[in-house]
Amino acid sequence: MRNANLLNDFAFKYVFGEDCKEANDALKSLLTVFLERKVNKVVVKNSEMVKDYSKMKSPRLDLLVEFDDRTTVDLEMQLRQTKDNLPIRFSYYLARLHGCQELEGKYYGELKETIVLVFFNVNLIDNHRMCNTFTLRNEEGLSFVEESQDRMKLRTVEMAKLDVNKPLEDMNEQEKMIYYFLNCHKGIEDSKIKVMIESDGVIQMLEKRVETISDDGWKKIIEDFQKLHENEERMERQLEIEELQRAKEEARKAMLEVNKLKQEANKLSQEADKKIEDAEKKSEEADKKFEEADKKFEEANKQIEQANKQIEDANTRVNDANKRADESAKKMNQMNQEMNQMNQEMKLGIKAMLSNGMSLEFVSKLLSKSESEIMELVK
Repeated sequence: MRNANLLNDFAFKYVFGEDCKEANDALKSLLTVFLERKVNKVVVKNSEMVKDYSKMKSPRLDLLVEFDDRTTVDLEMQLRQTKDNLPIRFSYYLARLHGCQELEGKYYGELKETIVLVFFNVNLIDNHRMCNTFTLRNEEGLSFVEESQDRMKLRTVEMAKLDVNKPLEDMNEQEKMIYYFLNCHKGIEDSKIKVMIESDGVIQMLEKRVETISDDGWKKIIEDFQKLHENEERMERQLEIEELQRAKEEARKAMLEVNKLKQEANKLSQEADKKIEDAEKKSEEADKKFEEADKKFEEANKQIEQANKQIEDANTRVNDANKRADESAKKMNQMNQEMNQMNQEMKLGIKAMLSNGMSLEFVSKLLSKSESEIMELVK
């Protein structure tokens, strides 16, 4: 078993992106297989290795490729799921890559096709297809532009979906190449790898590229790979810390808002208590007026009885009694008005108490009246 591993970002870029004919041929074969289109000529736009790890945001060792028709392909080997959302991340790469084309003085129709081709070693898409192509479409699958004019594509290859136990003779070209990616470190110790090296021209080409890297070269590649991903993990931890700090600040602001709402609630509660006190005072005043009215009724009844006796005893005093009766009637009207006014005030007082949260039972006990009487008063 050898150290070579094409799942290593640096190794992947070296095998397919080095500025030499062999790497160029391997790259054309890879793109032909996975883009399912004939590739005659490609140019790697970023064949140099990344050197500055410290300043990288979400480190990438991609291959930026341009076809002879100026179609641009961003080719990436994504080994693992990260906390930085992968679908959003690569859709952003696609938009950024497509939007960086020089268009000044040109028509939009002159925009060239842009493809982001990503090899994942995790499952992302909820289907059984190993290769999926995403374009701009609506909910019913209707393309936003004509298929021939659709210039933005995201092509995903989920290597984890490969059935590694599938017989070699039943594998298509894509499956064979992915199997080689996953197991090339085993070399001819893997029976399928051995057969492919002996019989498959594309795999033979890849094997020659892999063999050009010495053990020392692989050691350096692995060290660089480890540094890269250590930096990626460091950046992710930094993002987590920043996210926690943002969450902490949002929590602090929320607490301040809660305290403010609490103060407003206390103020409203105090106002409600004051209104209840005012309602209780009005209720006491209404009780006093009811008592006074009862006394006046009793006095009036006594006067009426005395007047009746006086009428029986002396007809000569009828006129005086009638006058007194008229006066009593006036007093009765006045008292009725007062009673109506008191009833109205009591009604308002009861409504205020009920609207401020006092229960009907409490109001009934407070006014010494039955609940049905209270309800009758507030009709």
